[in-house]
Amino acid sequence: MKSIPDSNPPLVSILMPAFNGEKHIQEAIQSVLNQTYPYFELLILNDGSIDRTQSILDSFSDPRIKRMQHLQNLGLVATRNDLVAAAQGKYIALLDCDDIALPNRIAAQVDFLEKENADIIGSDHFTLNESNGKIKRSKQRHSDADIRAMISVCSPLCNPSVMGHATIFKAHPYRVGTDVVEDYTLWQELALSGTRFANLKDSLIYYRIHDQQSSHNKIERNQQIFFKQQKSYLIGLGIDPTLTPRAMPWLERLAKGPKFLMQLNKRIRGISLSANYQIYARFQLRKNGLWTPITRLERLLIASYASLLGRL
Repeated sequence: MKSIPDSNPPLVSILMPAFNGEKHIQEAIQSVLNQTYPYFELLILNDGSIDRTQSILDSFSDPRIKRMQHLQNLGLVATRNDLVAAAQGKYIALLDCDDIALPNRIAAQVDFLEKENADIIGSDHFTLNESNGKIKRSKQRHSDADIRAMISVCSPLCNPSVMGHATIFKAHPYRVGTDVVEDYTLWQELALSGTRFANLKDSLIYYRIHDQQSSHNKIERNQQIFFKQQKSYLIGLGIDPTLTPRAMPWLERLAKGPKFLMQLNKRIRGISLSANYQIYARFQLRKNGLWTPITRLERLLIASYASLLGRL
């Protein structure tokens, strides 16, 4: 990795929303203080916690830590927007109070952004499942085209691994009413505005999964918000929303799936075969048993055709 120049290094604002985070926040903060890249401010906003979160924050004396507080819980969108508004850095990096940044995370991402390869970047990551202790490495999409394409079916950036130009975050505040899927909503808005994306291939954070996560609560409501924003993204791309990927019977998906992929590849050039393959899988039913080899062949043929179309 190219070293960061000593003269005028860019300041990075690391934003950490905190609500009842006493169990993990000390480790999250320490992972930031352990960064090899020292030119940062760590902004932590305590969103009305009723546990020991504030006392843990007060136990740190590092001058790069800036503490903020909501006297009552205002929610994740309001908290993230207040943090963005207070950020002073050239770049904004996100890290939640239950996750862990590896020591080279900020240095690697600053290096990439300074080369002007992208505007918003995430990275590969390790998923730490607290219930069973298992650690898995993520399988991210890394190119701008693949990330834009995957936004049609999921959120392809791991939110606490993201860093980008502060001007972009300040120009595009998180939307009220999208708590828990606020990151997906922002990515699709930025994609439609022409923002360039990338995911670094290095695993730069540990993303923790546990029962207290807000993303694991109110699942039905969150899905409704997601589907609404997904439809909005497809309309923004000029794609018929009636073709939205979902599991469907064989004849129906043969009528809709290839048509969707063809429209997507016409609007986003350079989508990889593997990304098209992954997207088409959303049209297929799970647990096909003896039919699995045939459904995989179907997926490969249609994804190959769509990829070829996108390159012509």
